[in-house]
Amino acid sequence: MEIKILSATFADLNGILEIVNHNILHSTALYDYDPKPYEYIETWFAEKQDGRWPVIVALEGDRVVGYGTYGPFRFKQGYRFTIEHSVYVAPGHEGKGIGKLLLTELIRLAKESGYHCMIGGIDANNTGSIEFHKKFGFVETGVIRESGYKFGKWLDLMFMQLLFE
Repeated sequence: MEIKILSATFADLNGILEIVNHNILHSTALYDYDPKPYEYIETWFAEKQDGRWPVIVALEGDRVVGYGTYGPFRFKQGYRFTIEHSVYVAPGHEGKGIGKLLLTELIRLAKESGYHCMIGGIDANNTGSIEFHKKFGFVETGVIRESGYKFGKWLDLMFMQLLFE
C-alpha cells in the first residue's frame, strides 16, 4: 500500500500517541517512563500549531504509521536558525522507507523556512538511528555521557547535526 506524507490533523493524534507511548514503554528513543494520556498529545499538537512548527504524518490508508516534527533547539535568539527534529515509525513498519520519507520532508520544510542547522538528539546506543541519520549527511557532534536514566541504566545522549547550505 502507498505511504502518503501529509500535515497532521487532530484526527491523527491517536495514531501519533500510540507511537509515542510504544516508544516510552519499549525503547530508549524517548526518556520518559509513563505513557501519555490523550490530553498530553492534544496540548503538544496545539503548541506545535501555535508556534507554526510542522507535524507531519506517514499514512498507510488512514492509519498513522509514522510521524515527524521539529521545533526550537533552544529558546535564545541566537539559536533561531537551529531546530531539533524527531522522527518515529510505528512498530512493525520499520525498514520500509517511512522514516526516510518523513525526514526528507522535514529537511525540505526546514530549508524552505530558512533554517541553517537541524539537530537530532539520539540515544548513543541506537546505532540504527545513528546510521539512518548519517545517510542524510548528519554528523556526530558530541555525546553527553550518562545524561539519562531508563530501564535501570544510565544512557548517553548523542547529538548529530545537519547544516543546510
